[in-house]
Amino acid sequence: MPANPFRLVCEIEPPTRPDLRRVRHQIGVLSAVADTFLIPDNHIGRATVSSVAVAHEVQAMGGRSIACLNSRDRNLLGLQRDLLTAAAYGVEQFLFVYGDKPTAGGRTSELTVRAMIEETRTLYPSFRVGVATGLARPLPGWKRAADFTFVQVSYSVDALLRWRDKSAVDGPVYAGVMVLASAGMAHRLRAGIPDIDIPDDLVSAVEADRNAGVDAACAQVLRLRDSGAFDGVHLVPVARYREVAARLERDL
Repeated sequence: MPANPFRLVCEIEPPTRPDLRRVRHQIGVLSAVADTFLIPDNHIGRATVSSVAVAHEVQAMGGRSIACLNSRDRNLLGLQRDLLTAAAYGVEQFLFVYGDKPTAGGRTSELTVRAMIEETRTLYPSFRVGVATGLARPLPGWKRAADFTFVQVSYSVDALLRWRDKSAVDGPVYAGVMVLASAGMAHRLRAGIPDIDIPDDLVSAVEADRNAGVDAACAQVLRLRDSGAFDGVHLVPVARYREVAARLERDL
């Protein structure tokens, strides 16, 4: 194991309505196992409450947060506004991503993730900035300079370990794990992420037992921890956060 402890970064669902009660419930339930909370930014292409605002809510409840910001929805002035807001709120950790295809409208196409990093380093050098990477392609040099790296969700521990073996990254690296909640979710993921490999036996197990996806994800977290290859896991519990928290509080 690395000298630093294995960390669990739990992703929470930001609200699509002006109501933070469910967010607060997720934070409260997952606080027993989560070291940090990741807040997506208009994920799956739909409008949500600002990730910076929700990150501030996490911190107000005593947790650590990472606010995701995508390049899809921003021009330079919009990024500068978000960084200024974050500085006012004391939010200092970010994950910069390209962003899913929007459900309405188009991409601004005015910023790249690389440009976002450069602007942030210039304006707020104390901020910590992470990047995301897929499993299929090498990590470019500019991403290696990030403060931390999130690896694409995979349902295969072996695939994640193979990526880690061939990827030299100095900063903390977090493997992506997502609870498979239903067979329908598997079909949607396969359609939206062409290179994701979801085992057919897992899909069948979830069809037969709704808890099978929770069991598989928690077992994957434990295997990744025991491998010593990663600094932690980026866990996406979806709507099954209660079951995930109960299981990991017992097993971690």
